[in-house]
Amino acid sequence: MATTEATAYDRATELKAFDQTKSGVQGLVDAGIQQVPRIFINSPETIPKATTPFKLPIIDLGSTDRSSIVKNIRSASETLGFFQVINHGIPLSVMHEMLQGVRRFHEQNVEIKKQFYTRDASKTVVYNSNFDLYSSPSANWRDTFFTFMAPSAPRVEELPEVCRDIQVEYSSRMLELGGLLFRLISEGLGLDPDYLGNIDCDKGLVFVGHCYPACPQPDLTMGATKHTDDGFLTVVLQDEIGGLQILHENQWVDVPPTPGALVVNIGDLLQASLSLIKKKTFVTFLLSKFYLLLFRKFKTLSGCHATCQLDTNMP
Repeated sequence: MATTEATAYDRATELKAFDQTKSGVQGLVDAGIQQVPRIFINSPETIPKATTPFKLPIIDLGSTDRSSIVKNIRSASETLGFFQVINHGIPLSVMHEMLQGVRRFHEQNVEIKKQFYTRDASKTVVYNSNFDLYSSPSANWRDTFFTFMAPSAPRVEELPEVCRDIQVEYSSRMLELGGLLFRLISEGLGLDPDYLGNIDCDKGLVFVGHCYPACPQPDLTMGATKHTDDGFLTVVLQDEIGGLQILHENQWVDVPPTPGALVVNIGDLLQASLSLIKKKTFVTFLLSKFYLLLFRKFKTLSGCHATCQLDTNMP
């Protein structure tokens, strides 16, 4: 009896074979593949067919009108769960070098990268493709490395040489920014500015460097499928290619990169914490109940972005 392609497809075997290369999606692209492997193909109904541009609120943290900053952050958190910040204290040169550092890591010699390839999240530096590779319905067209930078900072020599200096500097500045954001959010709740900091919301920091290699069949796969972010706050640094989309009023919308801006996402843990605080203090700070994120990339472009997640949910 003839065996059909569908029955011949052994997904578990193909996943294992891909994982064992330790080369990630970038390795597939470097090998010159012309077709997306089946493990990456999404069901057509899960891929947005059309999106519209959407401008997230831009909040100027350098403004002298602190009450206006607090009001704008509160409003954006209530209605969207997202906002952008400018004049946040991180120089453009540092942001640019951080993106270049992420790119250098993913584009370096594969034999060097393989030293960091693991599915053991307790390692100092974790590099792999798809943390949920073996459990998700389809793999994302994405490679990632991440490091827990706080509260216990790794030794500098443990970090990848091609980006260690900028990773340390960027993470340090991100902790400062996180502290400021938590103070502003606390004020928006009508609480003492140090309230969220005092309950350790700003003590943990995870640095994540994603890479979305150019895809030969971009209509078949995605850089990141729909999801919500855990943790307290996620701060996203996009490159000029962009690709971030959010679900707003039941419609996928593009969030184009704004030069010099960082995208701030209220995470699941902060939403849960604020719900408890709301019950205790009778404030009316209502966050968007549900939001989704995804990243899509295009055929001729390869993009990177750096994400820092502030939380205390450390392994």
